[in-house]
Amino acid sequence: MQDATAQMAMLQFISSGLPKVAVPSTIHCDHLIEAQTGGAEDLQRAKEINHEVYNFLATAGAKYGVGFWKPGSGIIHQIILENYAYPGVMLIGTDSHTPNGGGLGAICIGVGGADAVDVMAGIPWELKCPKVIGVKLTGSLSGWTSPKDVILKVAGILTVKGGTGAIVEYHGPGVDSISCTGMATICNMGAEIGATTSVFPYNHRMKTYLDKTGRAEISQLADEYKDCLVPDPGCHYDQQIEINLSELEPHINGPFTPDLAHPVSDIGAVAEKSGWPLEVKVGLIGSCTNSSYEDMGRAASLAKQALDRGLKCKAQFTVTPGSEQIRATIERDGYAKVLRDVGGVVLANACGPCIGQWDRKDVKKGEKNTIVTSFNRNFTARNDANPATHAFVTSPEIVTALAIAGTLKFNPEKDYLTAPNGEKFKLVPPTGDELPSRDFDPGQDTYQHPPADGSGVAVDVNPASNRLQLLEPFDKWSGKDLEDMAILIKVKGKCTTDHISAAGPWLKFRGHLDNISNNLLIGAVNYENNAVNKVKNVLTSEYGGVPDVARHYKANGLSWVVVGDENYGEGSSREHAALEPRHLGGRAIIVKSFARIHETNLKKQGLLPLTFADPDDYDKIRPDDKISIRGLSSFAPGKPLTAVIKHGDGSQDTVQLNHSFNETQIEWFQAGSALNRMKELQ
Repeated sequence: MQDATAQMAMLQFISSGLPKVAVPSTIHCDHLIEAQTGGAEDLQRAKEINHEVYNFLATAGAKYGVGFWKPGSGIIHQIILENYAYPGVMLIGTDSHTPNGGGLGAICIGVGGADAVDVMAGIPWELKCPKVIGVKLTGSLSGWTSPKDVILKVAGILTVKGGTGAIVEYHGPGVDSISCTGMATICNMGAEIGATTSVFPYNHRMKTYLDKTGRAEISQLADEYKDCLVPDPGCHYDQQIEINLSELEPHINGPFTPDLAHPVSDIGAVAEKSGWPLEVKVGLIGSCTNSSYEDMGRAASLAKQALDRGLKCKAQFTVTPGSEQIRATIERDGYAKVLRDVGGVVLANACGPCIGQWDRKDVKKGEKNTIVTSFNRNFTARNDANPATHAFVTSPEIVTALAIAGTLKFNPEKDYLTAPNGEKFKLVPPTGDELPSRDFDPGQDTYQHPPADGSGVAVDVNPASNRLQLLEPFDKWSGKDLEDMAILIKVKGKCTTDHISAAGPWLKFRGHLDNISNNLLIGAVNYENNAVNKVKNVLTSEYGGVPDVARHYKANGLSWVVVGDENYGEGSSREHAALEPRHLGGRAIIVKSFARIHETNLKKQGLLPLTFADPDDYDKIRPDDKISIRGLSSFAPGKPLTAVIKHGDGSQDTVQLNHSFNETQIEWFQAGSALNRMKELQ
């Protein structure tokens, strides 16, 4: 569990009344550290600002048997790869990029905090059986092409929803040309196509990584059972994609969505034609997706070429190590110095700008600009809270090259740079060791193991705190149909969990449900007026912010629904996007289609995630309609519900709403939440 989601997960676990977790569990402090000036300073400031939250997580971990990785230890997914993932293990994490562990042949799946609570309580975790998409890799990587380009290409093929309800299994002779950490990069960004998880077959690259990270006993066992850790002969895939790595070009995806794929050779012309800013303001490398030793080495090889010719980056340049082990090792081996010398700022071992934890000063909000990152996600305003920032995702190598050149028009495979003495030169394709020749330097010890008996540990939550708040149970279903509910907002277009519950400055309230609910849907576009955070209050006929109107409805006993578009709730696993509408009086979310994790999170909190049987029925909804949901007295798996839509002119429509509830999930709804149901069964 990462710290932003662990707060609510541990608060829910405390509410369960159980004395100790039933399975090995860990907390990782990576989300609450804001990038401002540099690693050491930013980390120290975060420790001071977030002391109350860190103390809560540390003591809750000690009391309930959960390991605690302190701030500065690194990003959860890198820590998992270095310490916990191994071929054949099944692991869940409260972050959508948990599939990173598939680079070690593990089945690692991102979930919401309520799912984690179930697992920690020893309750079987269930998932609708996914399809399997096969990606056959032939040829081999070379030159400027990197593992990141594989998933950038796949994202362009499948789009942000093409992997929904599926596991992506990579196979074929090309797999062996990819490092273990490169495979992790590919699996990590599989979250951006909606995949349940992604996985690679066990091979010698995984064995080498396990050995180098002190897990030789596991690699020996994996060798012994390797036939169980690769695709079965003659296996059938529900969909098959083939990519020749020898022909794959370096890619760059964006802006505003991670599936808008372009070969790097084309991006300058496309940007010029589209009116996207050509000047690269900032290049950012690192993050949970691309912060391995190999990634840093390849970036440093380019930086050194520039330095040798007297060049530094034209753009601002930041470097985010994925873990304390990576930071210490690249410092020891000189990579960090080279990256600093070319103009880079080495940030803390944390998520930082990738999740919006970035105190950016170089542009004003609303100013059009371009940044290039080696991150995984580039939704509107995600990195810097500026909706005019055009963010592109690519490999660390391409980020470094574009930061040196300062423009999207630079194609490092063909174009020349000009040294201060006027000499023109081309960058030689990047190189870098897969793993350090010496052992990794572990750096500082940042892990707190839970005591054998934590029953005497005190976990305090101050009632006056604005960061933490104990949870109150949600109300049970009344036993009746839901009648004449208001439409809080009819959302237009893409609505990710960032739109529903923004990160960045709001992360500090992740442990306080009432405070963080003040960001409910403030990033979503209102169909009625194309405005953000401006909806009509049907009780007053005045316009207000989405959370303000929701609170007014709740105070006046008016239940409400949200109406949405395709792939609603894509992106992060944050369950706050489900907790907040429930807390503020929401009863149902009715959309054309859902992203998997968000749909489950809504069910866990006692909401009704429903889909239009006919997607065109979305167009029948008007902002001032009243909606009734009927058929709840006979609510059953596979049986649609009915919505009666009463229009302001006195007319009405009746439409069919589908759902994916099973018997257990229906019990969650009837009890008011999954946590309520767990208590009923104790």
